[in-house]
Amino acid sequence: MLVYLLAVLAGFVLLVWSADKFVEGAAATARHLGVPTLLIGILIIGFGTSAPEMVVSAIAAYEGNPSLALGNALGSNIVNIALILGVTAVIASISVHSKIVKKEIPLLLLIMLVCGYVLLDYRLTLTEGILLLIGFFALIIWSVFAAVKSKGDLLEDEMQAELKAHAMTLKAGIVWLVFGLILLILSSRVLVWGAVGTAREFGVSDLIIGLTIVALGTSLPELAASVIAAKKGEHDIAIGNIVGSNMFNILAVVGISTIISPMDTIASEVLYRDWTVMFVLTVALLAMAYRANGENGNITRSKGMGLIFCYIAYNIYLGMNLEV
Repeated sequence: MLVYLLAVLAGFVLLVWSADKFVEGAAATARHLGVPTLLIGILIIGFGTSAPEMVVSAIAAYEGNPSLALGNALGSNIVNIALILGVTAVIASISVHSKIVKKEIPLLLLIMLVCGYVLLDYRLTLTEGILLLIGFFALIIWSVFAAVKSKGDLLEDEMQAELKAHAMTLKAGIVWLVFGLILLILSSRVLVWGAVGTAREFGVSDLIIGLTIVALGTSLPELAASVIAAKKGEHDIAIGNIVGSNMFNILAVVGISTIISPMDTIASEVLYRDWTVMFVLTVALLAMAYRANGENGNITRSKGMGLIFCYIAYNIYLGMNLEV
């Protein structure tokens, strides 16, 4: 038991550190290669922080634990909005100004509906996994065009400041990109081994472990990125990071893990409990990002506390249903 718990802890620590270095290296490399600043902000920062979810879920699916992979993806989305956005808002109220981010949130809601649709028959087929991955590539293409058309967006200014603050040479960027990715894979392997072992020792399902412990651990990079950005007043990076990550988790993380290991049977709780909570939180995010008159939304400290309460309530409910 102790060995499994130590593996989970070590996996988390290495996962967070390697993910941070991977994102920094990728951002620096992209900047030296002439990638537009806004595109770096949309793709590398928003999606890059989801690298832990992707690697962990891919390894879990490959090793025959697809429920852990699915739980990690859905659980991470719940953590991102309820806990991470909640904590970030408590630390510093968040105002949404970026037009790009405002376009991404309704798109995120649409992706959540697609996720619910593919889960309706309580299985995930190879075809559905491929379609989700195609959707991810379509999202990448949309992001490229959005970045080109949105010159002068506030997100671009915030991202420019971040790149200057973490400037590094092209060589250093490539080194950290490669090293971070290798360590990301190794730490994910350790984390999955420890998580599966812990689940078996406690008699808890892989799904519950994925929704709770693994989801929280793989979301730590998003927590660090959003809190730091909010404290610096970079509100659009803070929320854009979460929105981008959640889109990535459904389209790429679920898509890749499903292609690796399709699921013939999915517990009904995944749809009526976990997906429903994720969808309601996404609707709440949309409501908080937009005011009735179309002006900039403001996610206040009180709203942040409300989100944290939702996260606590959800986990208490999971604790009452540990078998599924």
